[in-house]
Order: sequence, then C-alpha cells, then structure tokens
Amino acid sequence: MYDLSQLTQQLKAADKNTHIETSGVYPLTGDWDWICFSPKKFKKPREVFYERSDELKLVIYHKSDFKWAIEHSKKMNPKAKWLLQPEWSRQEEILPLIIAFVKEYPRWSISLQTHKFMDIP
Repeated sequence: MYDLSQLTQQLKAADKNTHIETSGVYPLTGDWDWICFSPKKFKKPREVFYERSDELKLVIYHKSDFKWAIEHSKKMNPKAKWLLQPEWSRQEEILPLIIAFVKEYPRWSISLQTHKFMDIP
C-alpha cells in the first residue's frame, strides 16, 4: 500500500533486519530479509509473492480452507515455510483439524496467534 523503500533502507543502514507480513495485494517495495505471505480469500495476491516469500501463512476458518491452502502452496518457492493457523474464533473446532492435516502432510507446520492467548489485541 505504501512505498517502504526509504524505511527499509534506513533500517538496513542502522544494521537492522527487515521483516514484513503481507497479504500480497499491493506491490512489494523495500528491501526485506524475510517476507511472510498471508493471502486472504477476498483479494487476489500478486504472483511475485509466491516466489519471493520466505513463509506462507494461511488462516484456516473452514474445512474447505485446506484445499485453498494446498493450491497456494503449489505456487510457492521450494525453500518457503508453510504454516497453518486456526482462525481465533473457531480455534476449538479448527485446531484439531489442522493437527490431523499436519500429521498427514508434515511439510506444513502449525502457527498460533500467541498475542491472542495473552489477551493482546
């Protein structure tokens, strides 16, 4: 949404690592050490994020989301991490499904919204 080139340039000049999480909807700007690509169903991401991202993180809300996750993973660069995260309001129902999925497909890992457990918005 914003040009982050100047920000990342200044962070790099201060010897800082740069990390971003993005839905991939807007053009990628800036110099990033790590890109977490978290596409959303309601907006199509830009294709560049599949090859440039270090991590694919998908929020699972419904059983059908596993098929959606697999479709995205097929486009990812081979070095990227693949993570599934239960949608917070449906965690009790969805987390057991994610665990079963990861046992069957160990290329995937589980991600949890740690800040929600600590009651941080």
